[in-house]
Amino acid sequence: MLNIVIDTAESLGCEYDVNIPMSARTSFKTGGKAELMLYPDSVETLLKLLDVCKKNNIKTYIIGNGSNILVSDNGLSGVVFRLSNNLSEIRLIDEETVFCQSGASMMKLCSFALEHSLSGLEFAYGIPGTAGGAAYMNAGAYGGEMKDVLFKCEHIDENGNMGFFTEDELQLGYRKSVYSDKNYIITGLYLKMKKGNADEIKALMNENLSKRKDKQPLEFPSAGSTFKRPEGYFAGRLIEDCGLKGFSVGGAQVSEKHAGFVINRGNATTSDIKELIRIIQDKVLKETGVKLETEVKYFD
Repeated sequence: MLNIVIDTAESLGCEYDVNIPMSARTSFKTGGKAELMLYPDSVETLLKLLDVCKKNNIKTYIIGNGSNILVSDNGLSGVVFRLSNNLSEIRLIDEETVFCQSGASMMKLCSFALEHSLSGLEFAYGIPGTAGGAAYMNAGAYGGEMKDVLFKCEHIDENGNMGFFTEDELQLGYRKSVYSDKNYIITGLYLKMKKGNADEIKALMNENLSKRKDKQPLEFPSAGSTFKRPEGYFAGRLIEDCGLKGFSVGGAQVSEKHAGFVINRGNATTSDIKELIRIIQDKVLKETGVKLETEVKYFD
């Protein structure tokens, strides 16, 4: 059945991989093989390939850089669309407005803002995911979040139609957006920033990057902060207070550097990580009454 998708991809000049380990495409470095992974280089190509999948009842998955997902050890049957690198155009609309395709990395977007002396994305410097992923979950850090600059998103809806949401329609809240509950694909972002001093912007970006390196276990594979911040608490502090800092299941471990991070010590499976997350949630709930919700999205 996937041959028709492959044939279409080849006719469109779309790159693809067959039976590629998801451990090579996720920041956790775990997960079984994806039956077919496509790398569309335009929205038009993406639309055509999605249409083929829909008409043939082929299951589809959408990922960016794989920085906030956990993939089953059994792999993924169907088609994985990887929206990164090939869908990464960034351009100025006017002096303070930027259009960015969803596959552009946040580092590339931040660098573009710096290059044009635009302030507003300093908080995001060092976030490892794509712009589309950042919009999807309203990524934030160090007092800033995407809702501060994002005012419009273009998307493909579940029926394969192009559309967009603007301003309040985006429903940007803590680690969520209107897309959190919809099977839509973000294709482009519009951001409004402010002209600033390039040296000051660069200094703040570097300061935030230094904080990440000092406080986060960047030397190990992970998906960033594993849990959302519970209202009135810090997830890492709760986990540490429950005596779980350094606790491990197989190759998965609660980081000794920052308890809010579950890391892959080098030989973890997705099952190890899922079990460790379950243990953390159960113990924190039992001892503190606080229910921890994950930021990580599970694919199976």
